[in-house]
Amino acid sequence: MGLRTTARRITRSYSAGSPRPLSGYLSALGVYGAVVAGLGGLVKASGRTLPRAVPAGDVVLIGVATHKISRILTKEAITSPLRAPFTRYEEPAGEAEITESVPGDGSRRHAVGELMTCPFCMAVWVATGLTAGLVLAPRFTRLMATAMTAVTASDFLQVAYAAAKKTAE
Repeated sequence: MGLRTTARRITRSYSAGSPRPLSGYLSALGVYGAVVAGLGGLVKASGRTLPRAVPAGDVVLIGVATHKISRILTKEAITSPLRAPFTRYEEPAGEAEITESVPGDGSRRHAVGELMTCPFCMAVWVATGLTAGLVLAPRFTRLMATAMTAVTASDFLQVAYAAAKKTAE
């Protein structure tokens, strides 16, 4: 049995009638692996060393910034042109966010669309970039992460203010 035949059989049995973009997922995993390898090579070529430990404050800062950047990339209307080739607009989702759907055809476009609309999926890529930034450009990365953390705090305050205002009425 050939490799293509085996791959099709596995895909059919895995997807149970609902097309899953396994080849697209595999491509995304390959790209992610290449990005991580490239970042590792860049760190080595720059002569920098990896930290023995990451301060807890950096973990929190990067965590909150990852949350915000992932939401911006996957949900906000302003970044919809980046997602448009892989998604279809559905409706507003409130608080400057929109709902989009991905084609359910099991294509690579479907796999990319899932990545581009899933803040949990995107967070892995964003956290990887920010973590590499702590090694390659720590001052700049901390500054940008601080800005995104401030935006996150502002978002929560905006929602709290709106709720308090509604309660007062």
